[in-house]
Amino acid sequence: MSRSQPVWLTEAVTVTALGDSLQQLWDRLMAGRSGIREVEHFPVDQYASRWAAAVPGLTPSGGRTGRSRLHPLLERLFDSMPAADADTVLFTATTKAGIDSLEPLCRGQAADTTGMVPSDVPRLISRRLGLTAEGVNINAACASSTIAVAKAASLIRTGRASSVLVCCMDVITDFVFSGFSALQALSRQPCRPFDRDRSGLTLGEGAAALQFMSAERAAGRNRKPLAAVVGWGMSNDATHITAPARDGCGLIRAIEKALHLSQLDPGQIGAVSAHGTGTVYNDAMELTAIRHVFGDRSLPVYSVKGAIGHTLGAAGGIEVALAAKALAEGMVPPTVGLLHPEPEAESLVSTRAQNLSGSTLLTTNSGFGGINAAIVLKSGSLP
Repeated sequence: MSRSQPVWLTEAVTVTALGDSLQQLWDRLMAGRSGIREVEHFPVDQYASRWAAAVPGLTPSGGRTGRSRLHPLLERLFDSMPAADADTVLFTATTKAGIDSLEPLCRGQAADTTGMVPSDVPRLISRRLGLTAEGVNINAACASSTIAVAKAASLIRTGRASSVLVCCMDVITDFVFSGFSALQALSRQPCRPFDRDRSGLTLGEGAAALQFMSAERAAGRNRKPLAAVVGWGMSNDATHITAPARDGCGLIRAIEKALHLSQLDPGQIGAVSAHGTGTVYNDAMELTAIRHVFGDRSLPVYSVKGAIGHTLGAAGGIEVALAAKALAEGMVPPTVGLLHPEPEAESLVSTRAQNLSGSTLLTTNSGFGGINAAIVLKSGSLP
């Protein structure tokens, strides 16, 4: 594939439990703060955990009008987004959209079902932003927004588009909480990624908007690159409906494809933004894959899910935004929640911020159904 069309990330906006801007999120992550709190907007006594990283101040799930938390979350995102050109291609990424609107309906109550299913989301956003085309939603479990970024980059690199917007979002709902509780995937305490005593994930909610442009389009709009997407890879290990392949074969393949497309060797990657959910098998699988690709090298590896929870379909997009910030700052954030790194993680993951050497960073995500995705970012423009 030709590299004649550089892929620039020109805008990155986030809303998470640690704030309504990327700068707030970055500052609080670097300070080691956590947005994980006890869930208040629905009862959790019957579930395996009472913890989640909810965005403060969103209207209660369902509420008096049965309105989803998705809507106020998106409004906060829109408040921070710059205007998009009408011909911008839109990809959204969400796993469950406004599924909390279904909850009051199941109880015989009134509900506003606008945005209840993922296919509604592109229509809502394109109308709100005045885009010519409706767009497409990517629903690929917890790798949804990582894959949306890869698709955006592919369109620009091959010259099929010059402006692509990725909007990703998911909210904490009773429905989702009950599902992860039934799977016995929730930690009884705030999650501890890559810790030897980790016992499960903590759910989070959030959203991100990432604007990608060709270099020519960006120059015409006087936009500067926050980072460049230089490689991506996707795979499916087809091992289990919820569990990852223990040998990391799918993630290894996704990383190797991303490195091949970026024309980089593993030794040129400065750090890894890991999926890092805090579940026993996911973290072990990731460490296996990282060791396979990078050998005994002690490059910085970090997870943000101990601070903002697992934001499901929004995770990859939020983590791409943070990766661009890390490249700009020359640092990666600490892994919040980590107390005692498991042996395979001891020379990789830290409770403190780490220096990022070089100008490239790999960010990865994995999801149910064996899905794996990887993105390689480079600071500023292409070499």
